[in-house]
Amino acid sequence: MALVGKQFPNITVDAISEMGDNLRINVLEEATKNNKKVVLFWYPKDFTFVCPTELHAFQAALPEFEQRNTIVIGASCDTNEVHFAWLNTAKNNGGIEGVTYPLLADTTRNLANALDILDVADEFNEETGDYLLTGSNVTFRATYLIDETGKIFHESVNDMPLGRNVNEYLRMIDAYTHIQTKGEVCPANWEAGKEAMSADRLSTAAYLSQN
Repeated sequence: MALVGKQFPNITVDAISEMGDNLRINVLEEATKNNKKVVLFWYPKDFTFVCPTELHAFQAALPEFEQRNTIVIGASCDTNEVHFAWLNTAKNNGGIEGVTYPLLADTTRNLANALDILDVADEFNEETGDYLLTGSNVTFRATYLIDETGKIFHESVNDMPLGRNVNEYLRMIDAYTHIQTKGEVCPANWEAGKEAMSADRLSTAAYLSQN
């Protein structure tokens, strides 16, 4: 079920800092209490393959997000202890040493279930009369952009093998900020500094005639 336009779930989750401090983070409060946007990205598992490339890509872009008044938070269903072990594994050994933003440890899967991003399903076993879980029970590569009021203004979900384009989230934050500050709408492929439009037929016609 699409969550765009709705408030992010008010759920507090275990997390860990780069220094190994155990935290409790409520993503909704991170946005509203700090008056910041949040990019929350979920990945399937620590110590895997596509995942560290994404975590390092978000780290490399961290100054760009900070310039846009945006907090970056990573998340999976691994424990804080596994997160910390990965944070202390060198990049050239598949680790995420050097990542400085916090990582959620949603071991209860309360938040992942609320967002409906787990690779899991119930299957009835007629022989035993029990429902068994199928799937990996870890999250897909889901990404949420949340504004200063706690509203989700973008969500996307990639299958496990598909890594994300971090620059696209920067572009969408720029576009949403333009909408917030200028009251205009942003056409396809809009980038910061380019022409936007008023939300009416004449403005659309004028834009199309020039592009």
